[in-house]
Amino acid sequence: MQRKDPLLTVLKLEKDAEEQAALQLRSAQLEAQKRQTQLNALNEYRLDYMKQMDGHTGQALSANHYHQFHRFIKQVDEAIGQQVGAVREAETQVGYRQKHWQEKQQKRKAVEMLLDKKRHIAQVAEDKREQKASDEFATQQYFRNKNR
Repeated sequence: MQRKDPLLTVLKLEKDAEEQAALQLRSAQLEAQKRQTQLNALNEYRLDYMKQMDGHTGQALSANHYHQFHRFIKQVDEAIGQQVGAVREAETQVGYRQKHWQEKQQKRKAVEMLLDKKRHIAQVAEDKREQKASDEFATQQYFRNKNR
């Protein structure tokens, strides 16, 4: 009975780790995309509001209404600033997750290369054994036939 190569267990663990890292990367990408969408929505909202106020140009606005407009725009700008920070943070996380996934991928590939090398060495040894057995058989046949 042939015993299982421990590298196969290591390979399975590395594949699992790579898969987990890929899932984390995808999650980080989705979060970054979500935050970017929210930022885009805030920018659109601000633009729409500004256009709406621009439509009132030439009309008399009360000082109170004008003050509320500026206060509201300031709040929207603050929200946009916070969202820009959230987008940057999410993009940073994507970068970290990307690097982590690539490291896991490299480890898996290294284990696969080791297994391939071991298989190749074993195949070369098996080929040599077979060639030796074939040569011995041919030599024995030759001497049997010669001695007849």
